[in-house]
Amino acid sequence: MAPTVVLISGCNRGIGRGLLELCLAKPNHILIAAVRDPQQETSQEMLKLPTADGTTLVVVKIDCTVPSDPAAAFAQLAARAPEIDHLDVVVANAGIARLYVTVAEVTAEQIQEHINANVYGLIWLYQAALPLLKKSQHPVWVTMGSSAAFLTNFLPMKNAAYAPTKVVGHWLTKAMHTEEPWLTAFPIDPGWVQTDLGNHGAAAFGYAQAAIPVEESVKGVLKVVDAATRETHGGKLWSYTGDAVPW
Repeated sequence: MAPTVVLISGCNRGIGRGLLELCLAKPNHILIAAVRDPQQETSQEMLKLPTADGTTLVVVKIDCTVPSDPAAAFAQLAARAPEIDHLDVVVANAGIARLYVTVAEVTAEQIQEHINANVYGLIWLYQAALPLLKKSQHPVWVTMGSSAAFLTNFLPMKNAAYAPTKVVGHWLTKAMHTEEPWLTAFPIDPGWVQTDLGNHGAAAFGYAQAAIPVEESVKGVLKVVDAATRETHGGKLWSYTGDAVPW
């Protein structure tokens, strides 16, 4: 049986690292861990993680701010690991949240920095992954979304640099679902998670830490991903709790 091939971006810490550890515990998987710097200590530590029978880990460089990185990574994978001839699941998790400001305060440069990573990086990864996703029997694309981008249940917090880029990410993923009838594509809100990014935001809003432990979030996210079909999940916005939520 062909292995299940999963790519997760932003794997060396936080949600990406948590998802990676859970997926490595599944047998007959190939995990492609995409990180900004494969030589960084946190990236090298991933190579020591335990794996299930028949499961392997490959670390590749994909910096979400570098346009050529996704295509270069897939070219390297083709050369180094010929068994990677398809992609079953992509979790686009990498992104940034540098500061928390109001619309009155935010600068164009601050928004652009977040667009480069959270919007363009998403598009570059998607376009590079498409050829291999098309070769999967049941391809799934998951965009790591955010409650910061909710419009129906809008959160009244100063977030004018990061949140708008997550709204765009939600829209792009809905468009992927509409444009590609063979693909299961959806964004998922992992919750306000106790990662470096989540806790930085918590501090900015006067809290000691974010609300949800990483383990709780990633278990919920993976449960949604494992159950996903185009008919049940595609083109909808999901929560790590397993609930479809309003855009």
